[in-house]
Amino acid sequence: MFLEFVQQQWPLFLALIIIVSMLVFSYVGDRLQGYRNVDTTEATRLINDGAAVFDVRSEAEYAGGHLVDAVNIPVSQLKGRIESGSLSVGKQDPMLVYCASGSRSARACAQLAKAGYEKVHNLSGGIMAWQNAGLPLEKGRRKGKKKTKKS
Repeated sequence: MFLEFVQQQWPLFLALIIIVSMLVFSYVGDRLQGYRNVDTTEATRLINDGAAVFDVRSEAEYAGGHLVDAVNIPVSQLKGRIESGSLSVGKQDPMLVYCASGSRSARACAQLAKAGYEKVHNLSGGIMAWQNAGLPLEKGRRKGKKKTKKS
């Protein structure tokens, strides 16, 4: 009876399989990717808890406005910085990565996770989501410095 239903209603059954797959991936996808997507509220919590913040946009985009204390590493330079060990953050330390919309930073987060960084977070929606939430930006070409936590 089930096989008969599947044969007669295969487009509906296929749609059901796709929807269930998408739901499962939305719950376990972050674990498979090696990093977590976070919204602006969670990003703010991470920043307040001392996470390193990396802006992977171009220097010109960074100069137009960036999160306070964000370090600018254009995504094209990230692989070299990872390989040289010059990220100024340990593999166990939390980090927040963002770009304009979240797509470049997702690629950057995947590179970081692949390199063994364990607490990598991607700002969903990027700086556009940050601005839409009415959160503050800092302007200028100055490269941000990572705040060090006091023990």
